[in-house]
Amino acid sequence: MQTLTRITWNPEVMGGKPCIRGMRVAVGTILGLMAAGRSESEILTAYPYLEADDIKESLAYAAWRVDEIEVPLQSV
Repeated sequence: MQTLTRITWNPEVMGGKPCIRGMRVAVGTILGLMAAGRSESEILTAYPYLEADDIKESLAYAAWRVDEIEVPLQSV
């Protein structure tokens, strides 16, 4: 897994949701726009303070999260 330098978590920003570089733009917002068919250029026009690498890292974060496996702990 690559190091994510643009995705931040802060309980005081957006309720602790993963955000882009500490801004109030949740990774989920970017992913939702992509899933809805918005292009990278449309997203960057709507959010001019974002950079193309923010979108790429949002996608990398989503891929990493999907690949995680939760293993239930057994009580002893």
